[in-house]
Amino acid sequence: MKSIITIVSAGAALAASCAALAHGVLTPQYGGQVAKVNDVSYELVATKGSIAVYVDDHGQKVDVAGGKGKLLLVGGGAKTSVALLPAGGNKLEAKGNFKLAAGTKVVSVVTLSGKASATARYELK
Repeated sequence: MKSIITIVSAGAALAASCAALAHGVLTPQYGGQVAKVNDVSYELVATKGSIAVYVDDHGQKVDVAGGKGKLLLVGGGAKTSVALLPAGGNKLEAKGNFKLAAGTKVVSVVTLSGKASATARYELK
């Protein structure tokens, strides 16, 4: 009886680990930070002069044409709201001179055509 319980427990643990791996690891594809909302990956890439959010669904690029977004940057005692616009393919982008110091908290709200808004949170490193 103990061996059956051991085998069933081991099988359940193996099944749970396989299910977790099936959703994949949050590995950045564009050099940024990844947040996952409802199985959709939102990757924030902050560079000098622009901030972009790339949208992927299970490794497939999501066309963001007709979509929009907004970023809230909180850091250094200031809050800044920035509009994201489609920039081709799966990229939403805001261009400008932003204060992007380490520790800045970023909240992105992305709304794709015909879908509900998705909110993701990041902290710049």
